Amino acid sequence: MTGRTGIDSTWEPRPAARWEDAFLAGNGRHGAMVYGDPADDRVVVNHHTLVRPNGSEHVRPPELADRLDRLQSALLAGDTRAAEGFGAGRPLVWVQPFHPAFRTRVRPVPGNAPAADAASGYRRSVDFATGEITAACETWCSRVHVSRADDVIVQYVTGPGLAADVTLDHALPGAPPRLAVGRSTVLTPDGARLTLRAGYPDSDQAYTGVTVLRAEGGRVSVAGEGVRVEGARSLLLLTRVRRHTGRLDLAAECAALPGDDYATLLARHVALHRTAFERAALTLDADPAERLLPGSELVRRPDSPALLERLCAAGRYHLLSASGALPPRLTGLWTGDWDTAWSGAFTTNANLNLQIASAAAAALPEVSEAHAALVYGQLADWRDNARAVFGARGIVAPSHTDGESGHTRHYQRAYPLHLWTAGADWLLEPLVEHAETTGAEDPRLTAALHETALFYEDFLTRTGPDGRVAVVPSYSPENRPANASWGTVDATMDLAAARHALTASADRCPGDPAAARRRALADRLAEYRVNEDGALAEWAWPGLDETYDHRHLSHLYPVWPLDAINPYDTPGLAAAAHRALELRGAENDSAHGHLHHALIAARLRDGARASAAVRAVLAGDFFHDSLMSAHYPSRNVYNADAAHALPAAVIESLVQSTPHRLVLLPAPLAGCPAGELRGVRTRFGASVDLRWSADGTATALLRPKRDARVDVRTGDGSALTETSAGSPSAPLELTAGVDRVLELRPR
Repeated sequence: MTGRTGIDSTWEPRPAARWEDAFLAGNGRHGAMVYGDPADDRVVVNHHTLVRPNGSEHVRPPELADRLDRLQSALLAGDTRAAEGFGAGRPLVWVQPFHPAFRTRVRPVPGNAPAADAASGYRRSVDFATGEITAACETWCSRVHVSRADDVIVQYVTGPGLAADVTLDHALPGAPPRLAVGRSTVLTPDGARLTLRAGYPDSDQAYTGVTVLRAEGGRVSVAGEGVRVEGARSLLLLTRVRRHTGRLDLAAECAALPGDDYATLLARHVALHRTAFERAALTLDADPAERLLPGSELVRRPDSPALLERLCAAGRYHLLSASGALPPRLTGLWTGDWDTAWSGAFTTNANLNLQIASAAAAALPEVSEAHAALVYGQLADWRDNARAVFGARGIVAPSHTDGESGHTRHYQRAYPLHLWTAGADWLLEPLVEHAETTGAEDPRLTAALHETALFYEDFLTRTGPDGRVAVVPSYSPENRPANASWGTVDATMDLAAARHALTASADRCPGDPAAARRRALADRLAEYRVNEDGALAEWAWPGLDETYDHRHLSHLYPVWPLDAINPYDTPGLAAAAHRALELRGAENDSAHGHLHHALIAARLRDGARASAAVRAVLAGDFFHDSLMSAHYPSRNVYNADAAHALPAAVIESLVQSTPHRLVLLPAPLAGCPAGELRGVRTRFGASVDLRWSADGTATALLRPKRDARVDVRTGDGSALTETSAGSPSAPLELTAGVDRVLELRPR
């Protein structure tokens, strides 16, 4: 085991009995779920492209633009239900559901299965720093990784005189009964090639998996739907899967598989994986004995710093492993069941951004680049949405996507997701943060922000009684006013997105004649409203009443991640946003709701509220033995939101940055009384290593990679000194390549 013992790994004393507890590996394209059972060594094979055709792939946004003006007039005139018929009445169509491919199975011939118990020394573990999963007992060992270098699932089984049947098994839970499955088995000089092809019902689409088996010693023969290996010292399985139309060139697929031994394959993978994983790390003042506990025991100690350490490391590991060709889905890159909740899609109105919230700060540009692949790959479809639904140029993002189509196709009276116009800005914001962090501007981002602004220039044509530009229709995911229907006017998230998109586009092209026009349009948008409870209202349109008990916190988009409302520049609005957070309920205890709450509380310097939200997840039985999470308490509905978002909540509680501000210890969590956070990237181009103690003292090492002028703040107003210059300048002048050390002392 490499890495920091008990932090950068987890283990179990028994094999996984459920696919939800299987340990996970991935390279952002292929994913593997490892049971580690010597009596039936199963590895579920996943791939980001595996979505089942269900007809939705052919659905295009309906032509509604000619009805838009009438809808806008009705809403502005006070008809609170006018939007219910706009696009509704169509059959609800979910995006193509994500599904597993098959599982490889290595089953000892009867009478040869090693024991998996304490007496045999059994242990199942995953090393986050290397991405290798190991299951072993006295006479048997299985090691699995998913290579970033070779894009292949690699399994290596060793033991004296191995005798086992090897098959590819498609019969996973929920598999369609009319899946057209074909198999072939070909013996080779050193083993065999096993192929499984599955054609989707009522579709010309299929996927094919190929496993090349190489046996060291012994004999390999065809047996049933696979092969039998007898007397071997080791087995090496290399597996790939492809989704395709027509026939796949199996010879080419097999020829492309690497011919190296396991150690060489692992080393090539680790060189890429470890470099990414170890860029940042969290170490807390934890009990060494608790660090040695299996994950299934540690998750029963919600107040243990050792649990928070391990979950943060696991979260970074799983987020990195799920990101490559695409960012993580609702289930990351993994599922063992064809019936995934919400189609295992990318839900973009909250979940996706929450999952990738730590990408820039936690030094995982691989995640940001995967998100960019999804966004930029769908812009043509987003243009179709803008034109068909709103009659506008520019782009409008959907609330759900399967990774293939970006067309809006979710039309429902109670969830009119097609009315959500903030999506493009919301989904581009993580890429803005990535660009600021790396200092490398992507021309695709500038172009996409321009198209977002174009949409608002065409769409924002109506005004309210006060003469302010109104966003109409408007929708706050996935909530409704207490006294109106879902589609309404001036949702706060929509106002924030429009204002940000217009100004961000203008800032990037200051010499463009459109820049002044866009700033002027942004200035004419309705102001945010503070309601009679003193809270930032979810709808700025007068007369709309709040629905406080809801899992989404979309109206606090100006706080997190935009930072347009903050305690330093807009203290009055920040106080109103804090009041809104105080009044917000948890509704159905969704994990993403709790962690969204924590992220916003941290921005508002409320450590107690951030701590309570994080603890609700840690104490709510959200984590499987795999340390992948669930959507609801009691491990109900396999879902990556909590696992992937937790590191972001912890980082935001300790270090926050904008292009011109650094905030140290803004909202320390109760579970983090002392520790070290290393390798955090800031939006002004410096990395930060932070050490803090329970007595309130702290030291921050800044390593700037470019010149910057930064306002430095602390969450509680602690005194700042600089070891080299006494009191730091205000703002702090940073020079590329010149390290600075700041010390905090409680007042």
